[in-house]
Amino acid sequence: MTEPDGKILHDIVITPMPFGKYKDRYIYQLPSHYLEWFSRNGFPNGRLGMLLSTMHEIKQNGLDELLVPLIKKLHKH
Repeated sequence: MTEPDGKILHDIVITPMPFGKYKDRYIYQLPSHYLEWFSRNGFPNGRLGMLLSTMHEIKQNGLDELLVPLIKKLHKH
């Protein structure tokens, strides 16, 4: 098993959804049902599709906690 790409996780935390019902929400904030819709109907091409697909895998496998340190660091609530 390979280590997760830190840049991908970083981008999931800082990239807003550029369109649709959840426009301007960060990728990590998208609900599972939205990501599942993309999984069934096709992820967008390019980096956005890869980020959405990765977030879908993270949620599907219950690995959301992987993102918590990055979220705290990058979004200092």
